[in-house]
Amino acid sequence: MQAARLHGYTDEMDAALEIDDVDRPEIDRSDGVLVEVEGAGWCQTDNHIVEGMWEEYVEQDLPMTLGHENAGIVAEVGDEVQLVEEGDPVLCHPVQTCGICRPCRRGEDMYCENQAFNGLTTDGGFAEYVLTNERAVVPLPDGVDPTEIAPHADAGITAYHAAKKATDELNPGDTCVLIGIGGLGHIGLQCVDAMSAADIVAVDLKAEALELAADLGAGHTVDSSEEDVASVVAGLTDDGGAEQVLDFVGRDETTSLAPDIVAQGGDHHVVGYGGHVHEPCQAMVFGEFSFRGALVGRYAELQELVALVDRGDVELHTERHDLGEINEVAERLENGEIEGRAVIQPP
Repeated sequence: MQAARLHGYTDEMDAALEIDDVDRPEIDRSDGVLVEVEGAGWCQTDNHIVEGMWEEYVEQDLPMTLGHENAGIVAEVGDEVQLVEEGDPVLCHPVQTCGICRPCRRGEDMYCENQAFNGLTTDGGFAEYVLTNERAVVPLPDGVDPTEIAPHADAGITAYHAAKKATDELNPGDTCVLIGIGGLGHIGLQCVDAMSAADIVAVDLKAEALELAADLGAGHTVDSSEEDVASVVAGLTDDGGAEQVLDFVGRDETTSLAPDIVAQGGDHHVVGYGGHVHEPCQAMVFGEFSFRGALVGRYAELQELVALVDRGDVELHTERHDLGEINEVAERLENGEIEGRAVIQPP
């Protein structure tokens, strides 16, 4: 089968991956599930993997097939699999968990001590087939297109995970600021809108993104290339600040907004990454605000997100590309030229 594989770390996105002919994966455990890939979303994290940013955090054995936002049709199952059978459409949670370690017992899938992460620590879905396990597959409702929903496996669940934490703290009339209305941000905005009665403020540099934000439910939009975000938020909140901020950019210039836009006792959720948090301890003590990270999300949260999609509360804006165009997609995303999410379709 054909697979797009990373052979060596590089900053050159136009030569990020090579299309190789490799053996089709074989099920080697009783809970294994082999999925014929219908679609695999390209993520900013894929760019970071290509650049080697994850090398110090996880073990990566190169060459490796990338792709952690996968959906498709079950091609084969292990002897003990009961949840799905051959021919079923599924969305694949990116993390294959063991189910028996203490974090798994507590329901914290992302902290599994024995996990395998498709496209990050083991071969992923930029290929004709991807091997996963029963605990990672979510059966899709009738009428849900696997190709269209594929990016929800990471972009969707990560945005939902952060939005869920934020909406738990939002009361009607509170303000929630979302920074970066791109592949994750446009999903997070819809999740906040569906799960809260907060006033939503969308911040971005691009007019197209702000137009999309307004269409998806944002009550206010801020062009941060022309407007001072802190002043606008202060004006909208009578100087009180936003109770919750979802930062889908995660660069120094966005995390540095926290002391000026987060209300006392509020949270600045760091969802995108690549930058740093550099804030005086005194600012955090005086504001009593918190920086909170967002690491993908639990299996149950992916089920909840699929329910929102099935109800029509959350929709993806995607563009589709052949496997052979994968480096063009990587380069375009690096240059901020993709609105929504790019989905790779194997041959």
